[in-house]
Amino acid sequence: MLQQTPAAAFEPDVVVVGSGAGGGMAAYVLARAGIKTLVLEAGRDYDPNAENAMLKWNHEAPLRAGSTPDKHFGFYDATANGGWTVPGEPYTVAEGSKFRWWRSRMLGGRTNHWGRHSPRFGPYDFKPYSRDGLGMDWPMSYDEIAPWYDRTEKLVGVIGANNGLENHPNSSPGVLMPAPRPRVTELMIAAAANDLGIPCIPSHYAVLSRDIPDPKVPRQACYNASPCGRGCAIGAAFQTTTSLLPMAMATGNLRIQTDATVTRVLTGADGKATGVEYFDKAGRAQVARARVVVMAASACDTAKILLNSKSGGLANSSGQVGKNLLDTTGTNVRGHIPALEGRPRYNEDGLDVAHMYIPWWLYKEQAAGKLDFPRGYHYEIGGRFNAPGASLSLGNMEDGYGQSLKEDARRYYGAQLSYTVRGEMIPNDGSFCELDPNVKDKYGMPVLRFHWKWTQHEIRQIAHGIKTAREMIARLGGTVLTPERPPEEAIEDGGVIIHELGTTRMGDKASNSVVDGFGKAWDVANLVIVDGSVFTSNAHKNPTLTIMALAWRSTARLVERLKKGDI
Repeated sequence: MLQQTPAAAFEPDVVVVGSGAGGGMAAYVLARAGIKTLVLEAGRDYDPNAENAMLKWNHEAPLRAGSTPDKHFGFYDATANGGWTVPGEPYTVAEGSKFRWWRSRMLGGRTNHWGRHSPRFGPYDFKPYSRDGLGMDWPMSYDEIAPWYDRTEKLVGVIGANNGLENHPNSSPGVLMPAPRPRVTELMIAAAANDLGIPCIPSHYAVLSRDIPDPKVPRQACYNASPCGRGCAIGAAFQTTTSLLPMAMATGNLRIQTDATVTRVLTGADGKATGVEYFDKAGRAQVARARVVVMAASACDTAKILLNSKSGGLANSSGQVGKNLLDTTGTNVRGHIPALEGRPRYNEDGLDVAHMYIPWWLYKEQAAGKLDFPRGYHYEIGGRFNAPGASLSLGNMEDGYGQSLKEDARRYYGAQLSYTVRGEMIPNDGSFCELDPNVKDKYGMPVLRFHWKWTQHEIRQIAHGIKTAREMIARLGGTVLTPERPPEEAIEDGGVIIHELGTTRMGDKASNSVVDGFGKAWDVANLVIVDGSVFTSNAHKNPTLTIMALAWRSTARLVERLKKGDI
């Protein structure tokens, strides 16, 4: 898709490690500012125009497009050379911990197949410690980041609506694209939720409902015919490979080197970064020199690279590199709704994503001490007619075979709803990553060892989410299909939601954080971090939009410093 230039043939001012949400945005901002930029991507090149399976039928693929050993999210999933395991790049998990690490080794990283749910963090989310005394406040307020949210939403293309709910900020007028009409199942969920005093509103997703007619990199509105996770050749579902990277390449100031696994940030006698060491596709060690190093390898890979860069870790005078590891809490509750049985068949595709969702609503009750857990969660809802894949979801209501099974399929298909809980985790001392003292990867570098635990804050949150979902299903006259389990068993393992954050958190002083409010390392003036590792806390809201907004803000400050000659 993109012209690849060997790193040695291009002398950059800035080297960016990673090409996903943070790295793609950094490359876009730098290149448009006229700064020569080299992006190093550990994975292979990826062309979403040639490689996606947008219009393939499930029955055309092995296992009806179900999971395979190298395609954990399905045969058509837009993940290349990655997944829960990466050959030659293992990781370990400490005894007593449960953690799984997903990696996408491809140009564009996880942006090629992510869920694209894009809510904003709100005022409470940037000042959580001030609200409940837990964790740490961000070194910025919502008002400081709000203009960058507007810019990011407009550039990326985000659908949704302004609802004026507490801690769910509105976008500026004209920023959001129109939201799609709700499906019947979503209207049903909304009716039950509203009857219980729970809001259900249009979702914010990075999927276009209008064309973006950029003359160099045009993107088309979604035409409701393909799962977003397969990759999107028309650029409707946001990924850096159809937007930020080609837009940056069009300036002539960007070069991209794929199959370049960065292992260390190199420093000079003065402690400043001089570039990075990486291994090419042939396994040969290479060096890319630059005035500035921008880390955007993802939270855990960035921590690994910094910990391997010098004894004790680079930019680690605070001891916080690898600490404060966060993920999103998760569980799912499914229900069968008799009122939906046997309904007429019609096209209910719409966007691949849910047109509505349930945001956290109990802020006042929480502040008044009426709940037994801090912070919140939201529901991503599901339920519609869609193309059958490896299995046909009938809610386990079917019986028999032959004609009887066919009759059950016609009756029960499309009669199930789901409530997926996604909640905030608070940093704790038992969740972190460090270098394993014994295990090394194929490049001879120590791998990460993960430690993980959920606290009662998260366990009680999940219990509340399960209880409330069951109440909404009951309100619809439905039957809960999900087996009842204790919340400490129902909660997903660490890493499973793939929202790792916090390993190089930002703060207001060098003693308790790795970077300042603009991603600049306290210890290394020409090292800037723009991925999810800089998060001070993890709101229940999916983090990618905030990663991109912060990356734009931090890179814009870096451009100012470069042009002033401060670096």
